[in-house]
Amino acid sequence: MPPLVPELTPSFESWTSQVRKGFLELCVLNALVAAEQYGYDLVKSLVAVPGVGVTEGTLYPLLSRLRLQGLIESRLVESTGGPARKYYRLTQSGRAMVGMMNRYFDDMLSGLQSLRSWGTEI
Repeated sequence: MPPLVPELTPSFESWTSQVRKGFLELCVLNALVAAEQYGYDLVKSLVAVPGVGVTEGTLYPLLSRLRLQGLIESRLVESTGGPARKYYRLTQSGRAMVGMMNRYFDDMLSGLQSLRSWGTEI
């Protein structure tokens, strides 16, 4: 889709990049709330979410960062049909963090919806 205002394209791209980083982290943590997941299955489930559009090249570094932060942990499971699979699950800290992040995101979304009701959307 062509940009509405061509000179704003770099600013818009920068903004969307920043928004996606935090949003993707929130999506990954939420995807792991119910149960642990194999990395590739996590990619497939997140690709199915509109607006997320994650790739393996984006997801695995994020999973590594979340693990280093103590929010998730991983374990290897041997496979008879190929290499061992790495499964990821939330830690207690991860569960607490995703709860706080969800509440904060809900508050931000509510605030944005309120602001948008003040005027007309472009």
